[in-house]
Amino acid sequence: MGMFTTRELEIAKSVDLKAVAASMGYTVKRIGNLYTIKEMDSIRIYPDNHWYRWSGKSNTGITGGSQIDFMMEFGGIDIKEAVAYLLDYSGQKRDVITNDTFYPKEKEHKPFFLPAASSNNMRITKYLMEKRGLSFETVNFFINQELIYESEKYHNIVFLGFNPKGEVKFASMRGIYDRDGKSFKCDVSGSDKQYAFHLESEGSDTILVFEAAIDLMSYYELYGEPKVHMIALGMTADNPLRQYLSDHPEIRNIGFCLDNDEPGREASYKMAEEYIRLGYRTNINLPPDGCKDFNDLICKSNLSKRQSRKDKIR
Repeated sequence: MGMFTTRELEIAKSVDLKAVAASMGYTVKRIGNLYTIKEMDSIRIYPDNHWYRWSGKSNTGITGGSQIDFMMEFGGIDIKEAVAYLLDYSGQKRDVITNDTFYPKEKEHKPFFLPAASSNNMRITKYLMEKRGLSFETVNFFINQELIYESEKYHNIVFLGFNPKGEVKFASMRGIYDRDGKSFKCDVSGSDKQYAFHLESEGSDTILVFEAAIDLMSYYELYGEPKVHMIALGMTADNPLRQYLSDHPEIRNIGFCLDNDEPGREASYKMAEEYIRLGYRTNINLPPDGCKDFNDLICKSNLSKRQSRKDKIR
């Protein structure tokens, strides 16, 4: 840990652990004076920003600790990456290591470097097919369009976002080694969050808006290549959508295909109303009841088909 100052470690451990967990895709719930995670209800998050796993040790041996330990355990990253992520999350620059005194600094624009690519995309293809229910044809389409690739380190899926000039301005990563149903999710440092993962459809005046890149890919799987624009916000904020609409003034219709949960529905209705006021025609296209998102719809559909085949064999 000598590459970080004492003050930097203090900052990393001062970031709200509940917000960190939410940024990684977990659902934080309150239990009395403490908090837990919907996906792992044996976890307890304490007011002093520490956590503990009541179910005992995992295969890594980590049973609790600070925000750093949480990211190492549930993000699949090492200690250096965890501290760097938390410092970036807090909006602070690295200290100049001359003494142990920290002075708040303005957030600087970090250089944007894409993760090195693996020699092939075999692991992410297998993950997207076996775990997320996508066909080889769909996965291969997005690889051939150079919208996704497999990183050399950790073999994460890297999702790319381009500006109108065809320059990569944004990248996010998703781990393929899920733990307790969750995996590491993180935007690449230096990404311009005005841009996002998207599919362009020349001549169309309609755009479909998703929360996650895999939801967009799942919609493609379900309905084939749409003749409309599609964008994955990567969040429920609409910054990338505003930029995309600015870059494509021909778009007049917006379909919101966000998650069918409370935050997704709330964001859908809020944005639909907001964009009506801005002069757009909007509609809300949520996944069917019982499905959180369009990938959940695919997975449940595939499970139903497998069960149907088993019943016929009997």
